[in-house]
Amino acid sequence: MIVVSKHKIAISIGLLWLFTISGILGILSQHQNWFLSLTPLNLLLTALIVLCNIKNWGLKTLLAFFIPFTLGFVSEALGVNYGLIFGSYTYGNNLGYKVFGVPLLICTNWAILTFITADVAKHFTKNSWFSALIGAVLMTILDLIIEVSAPRFDFWEFEGKVVPVQNYIAWLIIAFLSHLGYQRLNVLSDKIISWHVFISIVVFFTVFLFT
Repeated sequence: MIVVSKHKIAISIGLLWLFTISGILGILSQHQNWFLSLTPLNLLLTALIVLCNIKNWGLKTLLAFFIPFTLGFVSEALGVNYGLIFGSYTYGNNLGYKVFGVPLLICTNWAILTFITADVAKHFTKNSWFSALIGAVLMTILDLIIEVSAPRFDFWEFEGKVVPVQNYIAWLIIAFLSHLGYQRLNVLSDKIISWHVFISIVVFFTVFLFT
């Protein structure tokens, strides 16, 4: 059983970095548009890798997923349609199917980012409140890095092409609430996988800060 688990983790990590490196090289190539059109597949694969390595699937795990998913959807819908919460912005065409202007994969991404940053945060503290705060800060930092490339990749763009400060404040608050809910449900996700996903996201978008 332990051997199977190790192989599963190794395969998961291999696939994750294969897609990450392929994505970087592809977007830097003349086939940029084709690779960007595969963004939904990449996000879905990342989500599946995280979810498939959870050790205690059950009702609590589903609830842990749907808390940030729902918080993300409601806040994003208010932002896209009414300019509330994050500011006034619209989503592009490279993030897949939308409901009320919000790509469902973005809501999935809210959940996955909560899962992985919670694992990273627990490395620094076992206190649930401090862990939730660290996780929220990590999620906000990821958003800060991603925001630079979002318009270029046709992910989303803010009105006037300027990201308002309220976006980051809102991210921090909503991420903190997501983490507080998540902390109480004791999901046994794989910490090694979470670290690799977190680092791969940082590496991917950091590359495009300088290209």
